[in-house]
Amino acid sequence: MGRIGTTELIIILVVLLLLFGARRIPEIARSIGQSLNEFKRGLKEGDTGENGTNGDSDKTEGDS
Repeated sequence: MGRIGTTELIIILVVLLLLFGARRIPEIARSIGQSLNEFKRGLKEGDTGENGTNGDSDKTEGDS
């Protein structure tokens, strides 16, 4: 019930093909892949860049 079967996957692909056309689907997939890479890169930068500043700024605000 929770898994997508082969039939459902084929139906989804056919609907996507009808909606966007064969020419646009690779462009959309490429765009989604680039967006995910940018998002992951942003998460990594946010984790390393903000941990030190958030901890320091919270301490200074709490001490004042």
